[in-house]
Amino acid sequence: MDNTNSKKALINGEIALFLRGLIIGKVLTLMVIGALLWWLLKPNFFSRNSVNSSNQNINTPSSTGSTFQTVADVPNASFNYGGSTAWASIRQLVDSQIQSDRPELQLRYVNPVNGSPGSSSGIRMLLDGKLDFAQSSRPVTDEEQAMAKERGFTLEQRQVGMDGIAVVVNPSLNVPGLTVDQLQQIYLGKITNWNQVGGPNLAITPLSQRREDADTVIFPSNSTLKGQAFGSNVQYVYSTTEALRQLSKTPGSVYYASARSVLPQCSVKALPLGSTSGQLITPYRKPMVSSEQCLHQRNQLNTQAIKDRSYPMIANLFVIIKQNKGPEQQIGDAYAKLLLTDEGQRAIEQAGFVAVR
Repeated sequence: MDNTNSKKALINGEIALFLRGLIIGKVLTLMVIGALLWWLLKPNFFSRNSVNSSNQNINTPSSTGSTFQTVADVPNASFNYGGSTAWASIRQLVDSQIQSDRPELQLRYVNPVNGSPGSSSGIRMLLDGKLDFAQSSRPVTDEEQAMAKERGFTLEQRQVGMDGIAVVVNPSLNVPGLTVDQLQQIYLGKITNWNQVGGPNLAITPLSQRREDADTVIFPSNSTLKGQAFGSNVQYVYSTTEALRQLSKTPGSVYYASARSVLPQCSVKALPLGSTSGQLITPYRKPMVSSEQCLHQRNQLNTQAIKDRSYPMIANLFVIIKQNKGPEQQIGDAYAKLLLTDEGQRAIEQAGFVAVR
């Protein structure tokens, strides 16, 4: 009996040992197989990660172009600048962004003590040492360059954008448009009634800033009319704001200014212009927004006509730099470079102008 029980216990122990060994063997086998599979699949895993990483690098641009941050040699100081009133939206939208990104640079706009603000007064203040650089909607004149040379330096004009020169009238005036020659003859006092250019029998009242303060010019330096005096019927205004006020009150009046400045105004109407009467181009994008719609929608600059220069009166935007090898030259150069970055050119277009790059 005891022998029988002993044999049974021995058999049961051997069976248990066999089963335990079998289980352990299977576990070890599974672990080996798992390890082998992991090892075989690991290169593909890393390869997939590498491919995904490469794809992410391809899909994510490494650079968004030149920015305000990428411009070197921006001086750490405060500077005075001024000039063209047409640049108002650039000062509001672009210059504030520049100073936010480059806090070491501080810009302070300075109005003229005498006369109205504009391209001419800004260049004059630069010549007199009251500004460190100037913003202009017209080129430097020969006279201004001669004055600079007398004072021991030269003036560099660096173009950073484009605008149009718009001719605006009272909304009630019915006239198809003007050629550049007709506009010039109006300001010379040789065309004095709107019926001479296809309009009603109504006297023309030309409005203008004085030439020494003007923001834009209708007699460019390469014109045969350069230097000719305006007619005696021209009425002079201090600013574009004053001109727009008079236009709304005087049906026969006319004024020229930066297209970006006057096109959004509800109280005036911009006229198409052309080299000939058969090629009139609007300074605004068609269709024209009427004065009734103007409270909810504004006329925008015809940027395509400015870019391809089919519009006949273009105003180039210049940074005027004093070339004197001093801090004025350094800041003027840095400011122009900031505006000519990809970020600066996009900002100029957002401000309503046409980029040059």
